[in-house]
Amino acid sequence: MKLAILRTETVDSAVISVILHGLIEAFPQIKCTLLNEIIPVPEDVFNQVRRQYNSTQILTGMADSVGKAGADIVLGVTQVDLYASGLNFVFGEAQCPGKLVLVSFFRLRPEFYGELPDKKRFFERTIKEAVHEVGHALGLRHCPDSFCVMFFSNSIFDTDAKRPMFCRKCAGSVAECIKN
Repeated sequence: MKLAILRTETVDSAVISVILHGLIEAFPQIKCTLLNEIIPVPEDVFNQVRRQYNSTQILTGMADSVGKAGADIVLGVTQVDLYASGLNFVFGEAQCPGKLVLVSFFRLRPEFYGELPDKKRFFERTIKEAVHEVGHALGLRHCPDSFCVMFFSNSIFDTDAKRPMFCRKCAGSVAECIKN
């Protein structure tokens, strides 16, 4: 199985490197690569009233990249603020199960919450959200275990409280998905 990371605009290479290593650690059976292609975030998915971008529409726009990448899953990374229908915001979204995954850094930076910059905390958050969304692409649903990476993050506090790894049950489901 192959997973490719796609940047939706210029994203700090240090963050991409952290995500890549986090995914390799979480999914050692999956070959993870970075695509050279950088796609723009389409302006027509920007909601003027909300001042946010529709994550579902961005995912749809990434579909061409799956074929080009020759990947089973493409993880798009962006820095714009995202929302999905019925939600105030999302840290990311994925087809469940599917081939397309999107994660935004916008609300993962401590500065967004009025805190001092903290690269370690920011990097931990990005890994957790990337692993969580890839888990959805593999078919996993939200987990009731608040420490499992598949636990639903209703706020950044939930993201901070969970671990960057799967609980035993979800790890078994990941192994089954990758095996099949």
